[in-house]
Amino acid sequence: MVRASGRSNVYNAAARAKARKASLIDSTRMRQLVQQGTDSIGASIGEMGYRAEMDLYASRMGGADAIEAALFHNLDNDLAGVLRFCQGNLKSLVAIYVERFDYEKAKTVLRAINGGASDEIIETQILPSENPRNSPWLNIVRNTEGLQEAVEAMSGTPWGKTLSKLEGEATLEDMENALDMQYFSDALKSVRGKDGGPRLLRYLRMEIDHRNVINQFRSIRMGISTEKRQSMVIPGGKIDSVTMRQASQSESDEELIESLRRSGSFDDSGFEEAMSESENMGSLDPYAELLSHQRHSVLKRFSHLSPVSPFPIIYYIESKSLEVRNLRLLVRGKAVGLPDKVLEAHMDY
Repeated sequence: MVRASGRSNVYNAAARAKARKASLIDSTRMRQLVQQGTDSIGASIGEMGYRAEMDLYASRMGGADAIEAALFHNLDNDLAGVLRFCQGNLKSLVAIYVERFDYEKAKTVLRAINGGASDEIIETQILPSENPRNSPWLNIVRNTEGLQEAVEAMSGTPWGKTLSKLEGEATLEDMENALDMQYFSDALKSVRGKDGGPRLLRYLRMEIDHRNVINQFRSIRMGISTEKRQSMVIPGGKIDSVTMRQASQSESDEELIESLRRSGSFDDSGFEEAMSESENMGSLDPYAELLSHQRHSVLKRFSHLSPVSPFPIIYYIESKSLEVRNLRLLVRGKAVGLPDKVLEAHMDY
């Protein structure tokens, strides 16, 4: 985790984040992209800020693969740029949010190794070597065989220290749960410190609740035992532990939502519709999209209520990440021939 001392440059950093936010693809332009054909959509995305990265991958990859690699590369560059213009304690707070992307890359490496992906596939498709920020992860992939060796290779990193504490033959699921818990534990400690502020703490606790809720929906579909589900609950959220224990015993989506409603911290608006859509689609996407909308709405409000704070910067990072997610969904959806209406329904503006 980045630790920075000295004076924060909140005014300057917030202004720069707002300027970057204004340059993102707005909902009107995103809907125009949805209407475009597969042949022209790549060129349009390039002209909207992704040209340098797309040109980098064009010589080796094509179609949706090249665009997706460029999107993630661009996001990595952008996150590094945001950290560079933050100083002092502000940088430490923003780094808390940025560090989650490193934890996700750690999970990506573990999944790829566990799934038996070859070094070549990982280097050319999953974590392209053209992106210099993938180098540490690729070194782990090239020099390890199996999950345990990968864990040992990660020693010295926050995620490596976490994984080394697991006892016995830890599964991939155990490792991912441990990483989630460690990330949020460290983040909660940091935001309770200097310059953290109650709103940032409130938002982080909401993220924990949302992660726990999605995990419970997923556990029902996977038939995971009550004991295992209880052990997966990330502590620190606003939903009380008693409610989460009861939620871990539910056997259907309807029972789960009813259990969660016993907590005054659970916002149940939209869940009935999401449950119906989830049944029809056979997917958790409606729940994930609903919770994403809730978080985005809170971040936007806090960004306006606290214009001179870390919130405008975090709001920008979340918006940029959401843009990349929307573009990735759009490109992949176009590649498999999904109708425009279906694509637009799944995009989060």
